[in-house]
Amino acid sequence: MSDIPISSLTLICVGSSFAFSGLFYHLCKQKRQEIQKLKEIPKFQPNEELLKILKASPHKRLQYVAIEGQIEPDGEPLFSQYVPRCFGVIQRVIVQEHWKVWNSITKTWAHTKKNNKQSTNTVPFSLVSFGSGVSVKVQSPLEASGLYLEQVYRRLRTAKEGFMGFVAQEITQEKPKVLEECEELLRVGATLTGFGELVLERGRVLKLLPPRDGREYILVATDYKSFLQRHEDSVTMWKLLTAVFGIAGTALLAWAIYKAYCRQNVKRDK
Repeated sequence: MSDIPISSLTLICVGSSFAFSGLFYHLCKQKRQEIQKLKEIPKFQPNEELLKILKASPHKRLQYVAIEGQIEPDGEPLFSQYVPRCFGVIQRVIVQEHWKVWNSITKTWAHTKKNNKQSTNTVPFSLVSFGSGVSVKVQSPLEASGLYLEQVYRRLRTAKEGFMGFVAQEITQEKPKVLEECEELLRVGATLTGFGELVLERGRVLKLLPPRDGREYILVATDYKSFLQRHEDSVTMWKLLTAVFGIAGTALLAWAIYKAYCRQNVKRDK
C-alpha cells in the first residue's frame, strides 16, 4: 500500500469524506438519544383522567410532562394589527429597516439592518381538549423555547429617495433599501404541545410551569406526534448523509488505489 502513490489532494478528499461521515453519524446518534428521552416523557391531554392522576400524585405535581391541547384564551384574545378576523394569545410585531452601506475597501454596497423595533403582547391562555371540561393554564409562555409563533403578515416597503435624501447618502455613504413589517401570532384554536412541570391547585386548576429541576420549558405549535416525527425525520437525514459521505469516501479511495496501481503496472512494464 505504501508503494502505491496517491496524491495529497485525493487523500484530503477521502479524509474529509470520512470525517463528515463520522460527524453525521455522531449527530444521528445524538438525535436518537434525544428521541428516546422524548418518548420517556409522559404525554397527556387535558381531561378527567389527567385530573385523577394529578390528585393521586405526591404534592399534586408531575415534574416533567408533555401536554397537548387546543389554545383557548382565558379572556379576550389579541387582535391582529394587519389581518382581519385573526386572533391570538401571543402577538409579536417586528419593524426593521434594511439599509445599504458603502464599503470603501471592497468598493461595494453591503446590506445591514437598523432600527429594529419589536413589541410583544400576551394574554392568559389555556390548553383544552374540547368536550372534556378540563383545561391547563400555560404560565410564563415567553420563558419557553420552541417554534410556537406563526407569521401571519409580512410586508416590504421600498424606500423612496428624494433630493435631500440623495445628498444625505453622499455624505453618510448609507441609503435606505426597504422597511420590513412582520406580525407573528400564537393563534386561538391552534394545537399546542407544551413540555414542562404540571401542578394542580385549588381542586381543578391545572397549570403548566417552567420546570424547577432545570429541564427545558418547551412550547411547539403542533401535536405531539408531529413533533416526534420531525425529530425522526432528522435522524433519517443524518443517516442518509452518513451513508452518502461514507460511500463517497470509500469509492474515492478505491478509485485512487486502482488508478495508482494501474500506473505502477505501466511503469513496471516499461
